Amino acid sequence: MDSSFWHPHQKLWSVINTVENFEALKKLCHGNYKIEKEVRFTAVPSVELNQNALGSLFELEKALVLKQYSDSSIQVYKKMFSVFLGKFMHRNLKDVTKEDIEGFVYELIKKSKVSESYQNQLINAIKAYYEHALKMPREYYDIQRPKKAVSIPNVLSKKEVLNIIQSPENIKHKAILHTIYGSGLRISELLNLRIVDVHSDDGYLFIKDSKGKKDRKTILPNQLLLLLRTYYKAYKPSYWLFEGQTGCKYSTSSIRSIFRKAVKDTNSNPWATVHTLRHSFATHCIENNINIRHLQNMLGHSSPKTTEIYTKTIEINNKTITSPLDSLLKKNTLHG
Repeated sequence: MDSSFWHPHQKLWSVINTVENFEALKKLCHGNYKIEKEVRFTAVPSVELNQNALGSLFELEKALVLKQYSDSSIQVYKKMFSVFLGKFMHRNLKDVTKEDIEGFVYELIKKSKVSESYQNQLINAIKAYYEHALKMPREYYDIQRPKKAVSIPNVLSKKEVLNIIQSPENIKHKAILHTIYGSGLRISELLNLRIVDVHSDDGYLFIKDSKGKKDRKTILPNQLLLLLRTYYKAYKPSYWLFEGQTGCKYSTSSIRSIFRKAVKDTNSNPWATVHTLRHSFATHCIENNINIRHLQNMLGHSSPKTTEIYTKTIEINNKTITSPLDSLLKKNTLHG
């Protein structure tokens, strides 16, 4: 089937969750199947906001702009806060209690089956309004959150990464994918790279204002530097390292399109995203015995605990790890 993918660690097949694929699977099985759990998400209804609600939405946006949140973050906060306003816009928002908010979130979970991520984003938006726009104390709106799942990042094999980043024929597209993987970058960090951020003599990329408004340095591999020089001679960018047709920053949608085409052309994991290249970079660094502290700095993580999650993504088999049993028996055989 199109989009089917074998997961060797879990020993199972998966396909993209669409109605068409679901019906095709049932037809293929000729009735010989069992549905363990079927969850259908219900769209959260949108409500036209009144003038008071629009005013509150503007107050939230103003507060976030003053705190210099990114444009993408502001849009997410506004979208989620609009859901909250759809329920409470006919009330004085200062009178809405913590219990009211938790009851509203509970209702969304039960009726619309919203995900943990959606729930957290909604709570973040509500708290941002009360704490940043209304200047109310943080403790008062300490809203119950879902228990955080400890998930393992999706990672590509080294062969899959090589196939994907080598796939584009266009030198700019190839340089973009090589840079994301080779230096472990987020999409936003790739888009914000300036020509002056490439420090070829010292072998590093300077990442300015990354997540959390932090500057950092990350590795500039020798092979990537050679590719970037070839790309630079061909395209001659003026300010941003990767520019669009009008000289402005390259777009997020264009990078995702480049990646999706490379994944499709190489028949790689269809669930992989551009960010999977960053996860794969981190995992492959650990497999190459890179110091965890160095890796933390390259990735821009505030806590080593965030970086340590990649120790769980390392492939476990007898080709990558030597069991003490093998060492013991081999040593005994030699002595014998």
